[in-house]
Amino acid sequence: MKLAVGGDHAGFSMKGPVVEYLKSLGHEVTDYGTHSEDPVDFPDIAQLVTSAILSGDADRGILVCGTGVGAAIAANKVPGIRAALTHDTHCAHQGVEHDDVNLICMGAWIIGIAVAKEVLDAFLKAEFSTDPDFRRRVEKLTEMEIKYAKKLLM
Repeated sequence: MKLAVGGDHAGFSMKGPVVEYLKSLGHEVTDYGTHSEDPVDFPDIAQLVTSAILSGDADRGILVCGTGVGAAIAANKVPGIRAALTHDTHCAHQGVEHDDVNLICMGAWIIGIAVAKEVLDAFLKAEFSTDPDFRRRVEKLTEMEIKYAKKLLM
C-alpha cells in the first residue's frame, strides 16, 4: 500500500518509528515531515498528507502530533478526507470498515509505539464494508461536503 505519513514537532519522536515500521511491513511510505523538533504548524503537514491521498499518490495517510486532535481537525477540513483520531485497534479497523476512513491521526503524547503499531496494523488490514447501509452513510458525508462547499463559495 502507498502511504503518506506526516507529523508536527510534537509527533516527531513517534513519526520516525512509525515510518520504519510501515516500511518493514513492505509498504511504500512517503514522509512529508517534519524532519526535526523545530516548531511547525500541523495544518501545513496535514495539507501535504491529504493532498497525497487526494491525488492518488497515497492510498491512505497517517498523521502524528501531540494528541492527534489538531491533525484530525485539520485533515477533516479537506473534502474527500475522512480522518479519525485513533488510539485503539477497534476504532482503527471499524473506522475503515464502517466510515471509509482514509487517514488516521495519533497522539505521540497519548500512546506509545507498541500501541501505535497495533493501531496501524488494524487500520491497514481493514477494508470498507460492502454493506449498503455503511455505503449510504458515507455517500451522505460526501453530499454534506459538496453542500457546504457550495455555500462557502456563494
